[in-house]
Amino acid sequence: MRTIICVTMLFLSAGTAFATGGIWCTVDDPQVKFQVDAGVTTGMGGPTFNFRGDLEIKARPTGDPLRKTVFEDANLTQYWLDDKELRLNIYHEQQVAKIYSSVELTILTRASDEGVYDGHYKLAVYDSTADKESDGKPVDLTGKISCGAE
Repeated sequence: MRTIICVTMLFLSAGTAFATGGIWCTVDDPQVKFQVDAGVTTGMGGPTFNFRGDLEIKARPTGDPLRKTVFEDANLTQYWLDDKELRLNIYHEQQVAKIYSSVELTILTRASDEGVYDGHYKLAVYDSTADKESDGKPVDLTGKISCGAE
């Protein structure tokens, strides 16, 4: 009898340990092409894991360090996911010859159907080599986005 109870408890605890889902967003419009995705646990406050993504700013010349950016776990600075909203803030800074540039991608969506989130993205691109006036203002690119979550 003890064996049955122990095995049952083991299976029940293993089921909650593997309760995971994911989030993903993809855009391919005239300005940018990007995809981001991550795993999300359903317990412990819903932390993400294995966050990754690729960004291409189509208007930037080939060979420009800001044209293509790869996102990793450390670049996901904030996120929010519930039945009503999915929000992501992704920041990547790069240094080329002591000159800093950055991209910040903000995704704001609302649930439109179960597991589907529609909204807008804003990509702020700061190119310090092109900032001749040194005003520090980024170039903002915006558009529509649809994301998914499970």
